[in-house]
Amino acid sequence: MKLGPGIDPSSELGPLVSDVQRDRVCGYIASGVGQGATVAAGGGRVGERGYFVQPTVLTNVRQDMRVVQEEIFGPVVVALPFDDVDDAVRFANDTMYGLGASIWSNDLARVHRLIPRIKAGTVWVNCHSMLDSSLPFGRFKQSGIGREMGRAALDLFTETKSVLMAV
Repeated sequence: MKLGPGIDPSSELGPLVSDVQRDRVCGYIASGVGQGATVAAGGGRVGERGYFVQPTVLTNVRQDMRVVQEEIFGPVVVALPFDDVDDAVRFANDTMYGLGASIWSNDLARVHRLIPRIKAGTVWVNCHSMLDSSLPFGRFKQSGIGREMGRAALDLFTETKSVLMAV
């Protein structure tokens, strides 16, 4: 992927939001390697200027590793093999977080059976991070605070009052 400024149309991946986030993401990569993961592609910070992190693929990971259990919010993917769909569902749900999940498959009948089993606020199919402003996005399990977008976002700006009156 071509890294570059977000305003450059030829850029495929822009920088992270700050040096703090860049260092946090690089810390996750180092933590994964320290716990036995292998960097199969990418591997961390790019250059001295900007908040760029190479897209990174970690293999040889285990379910108990921080890079599997926590939300990284950077260009890092962990490749965790599974034997069957039940294993994949168990791995996906075995975390306190659940902001989003992706399913990649050509078998849409299987995908439709799988979606209800995944405990995530958004499930993307054959894509990731696509958003539609009419659909709610946000808090699920310990991920996020409230819901953004869609009618659900109005709840963030309203205060409901219940009144019970006996006459």
